Amino acid sequence: MTTNDTPWEPPLAGTEAEHLVGALERLRATFRWKADGLDAAGLRVRIGASSLSLGGLLKHLALVEEQYFGPKLTGAPLGPPWNAVDWKADPDWEFDSADGDAPEQLYALWDAAVERSRAILRAALADGGPDQLVHLAWSDGRRASLRRIVCDLIEEYGRHTGHADLLREAVDGRVGEDPPPGWRPGSGRD
Repeated sequence: MTTNDTPWEPPLAGTEAEHLVGALERLRATFRWKADGLDAAGLRVRIGASSLSLGGLLKHLALVEEQYFGPKLTGAPLGPPWNAVDWKADPDWEFDSADGDAPEQLYALWDAAVERSRAILRAALADGGPDQLVHLAWSDGRRASLRRIVCDLIEEYGRHTGHADLLREAVDGRVGEDPPPGWRPGSGRD
């Protein structure tokens, strides 16, 4: 098995930045694999009392990617579709609106957000490394480092990949810790 078969696998012995990116990439790949290839009904499945769905998680994590590598990193405002949302009227809009989106839209939204984030993170790491301070600041003026926002994003993916594990198993029984070797993301099957 080569790293081309499992490009999401973190390095065995790399730099700090390589390990941070590697951990994030493995969680992104595992999350995407858990959500992959479902039709609208599969993306809407909920379990128990939870209102979470795989479609809602795809849209939520697309928003999170945009927030972390936009406003939090540089202070740049969010772009479409996020900038047109009345967040005060519906603070969970990304979750609430996902059921109305076609599977292809949800997959494309997440895939595009991740691609933009990868490029922005790659450039930021090349231009100052994980120690650089980012736009995100606390009320006392202290600013977060790039390391902090990457670690926070890893935590966010860890939490929601756990949710995705349960949801996907409820949809069709798919279980597993990582995508199988050679897996590549697909889209919905309507």
